[in-house]
Amino acid sequence: MRRCISGAAVFVIIGLLAGVSAAVTYEVGPGRALERIAEVPWEALSAGDTVLIHWKEGGYHEKFGVFGRGTDVEPIRISGVPGPGGELPVIDGADATTREGLAFYNEDRSVCQIGGLRGDEGIPTNIIIENLELKSARAPYTFTDSAGNEQTYQTIASSIRFNVCDGVTVRNCIIRNSGNGTLSSPSTANITIEGCLYVDNGLDPSDPHSTGVHQTYTQARGILYQYNHFTPQREGCQGSNLKDRSSGNVIRYNWIEGGNKQIDLPDSSDRDDIMLDPRYKETFVYGNILIEPDGDGNPEMVTYGGDMGDPSKYRKGTLYFYNNTVISHRTDEWFVIKLKTADESGDVRNNIIYGTGSGELCAISGWHGTLSMSHNWIKPGWKHSHAGDEFEGQVIDDGTQIIGDDPGFVSLAAQDFHLAAGSPCIDAGMPLAPEAAGRFDVTMQYVKHRAVEPRAVDECIDLGAYEYVAAD
Repeated sequence: MRRCISGAAVFVIIGLLAGVSAAVTYEVGPGRALERIAEVPWEALSAGDTVLIHWKEGGYHEKFGVFGRGTDVEPIRISGVPGPGGELPVIDGADATTREGLAFYNEDRSVCQIGGLRGDEGIPTNIIIENLELKSARAPYTFTDSAGNEQTYQTIASSIRFNVCDGVTVRNCIIRNSGNGTLSSPSTANITIEGCLYVDNGLDPSDPHSTGVHQTYTQARGILYQYNHFTPQREGCQGSNLKDRSSGNVIRYNWIEGGNKQIDLPDSSDRDDIMLDPRYKETFVYGNILIEPDGDGNPEMVTYGGDMGDPSKYRKGTLYFYNNTVISHRTDEWFVIKLKTADESGDVRNNIIYGTGSGELCAISGWHGTLSMSHNWIKPGWKHSHAGDEFEGQVIDDGTQIIGDDPGFVSLAAQDFHLAAGSPCIDAGMPLAPEAAGRFDVTMQYVKHRAVEPRAVDECIDLGAYEYVAAD
């Protein structure tokens, strides 16, 4: 049976087809249409285009930038194609070359940069970078820039730099051996970093800039970190593991081990568009595993408020800190959260806070601000603060903390922080704060490593990052 299409319908179909972009896939690698990353027309990528970078022995010693405008439906995708053993393609900044004429600002700050093409004032949007290992953007490594000159990377250089962009996802990448692992300028928005491995980023302690570089250092209007594995930084590095100055920052379901601080959440670096964003005054940190090795960095694990020296621009908001599993192996005094002024507060609930040393070594707060505690597991002897009479803050304990010597992990030695049968943390939680409930519910849990799974639903949520499920 034949069907007739009217003339009007033909015009409609032609109109719809005209709205579909002619997306192009560029394949890079041995035996592919393009042998080198430099052969990709980086200046001309548009919505729906895909760059497939195939694994090759020895990696690619090339630098590149992404400058195009994708859409929600048709993002620009830069994707690695793993090798025969699952190895991710390596983009190595050491002795790398930028293609002649591919001139973008601050070439000495990254291996891969999003935005900042010279002569292009547009803002790159809707970009996905996935399945790549990006490494070695730091002094003393050198590279050849787009004008053919040899340069040395800045100490603050990064594997990936978000220069100016809106809507970028970095997924399942290995970020290795740079100054900052990832770095953003404040002219960025809506960044997602998920399922990535951060390893050996940072500078030697002898470098005067050592305290100013971090595994990741970001500032944006809206940022989400999830499912990432942050290992200890380069040996001796004085920076934090995750440092973020953003508004609308959500840090959930990550494994963060080591660092001067595991999480550092200071003020914006004087950006009105970030500080005036209502989300600047609320930060959500939940479902994470935070681990402090003995003698590693500062005694606090999380800092919230500011560090730029002008308290009037500090966050003056609330840190929502819930359903995290916090582990400290320190043999000296340590504390969980440092609020920088009296104007910062913290809502601390449903966490497991465990130190392998005596309970007296653990304190909840630093010197300032108000922390409200409810339904957390913690060792006996814990303190509000180690500051003594100098403590100017307040810890509001509603009397619901569970005090004990053993939270009931499956295996502390094996870093299996799931709850074993009989754990006092099972069904011991409380509903989330109204500001979090329905917006940032605890629906997932971290899987070692760099994966995630749905968290079991129970009538009463368990404490910590994992929900107990009875063997059947």
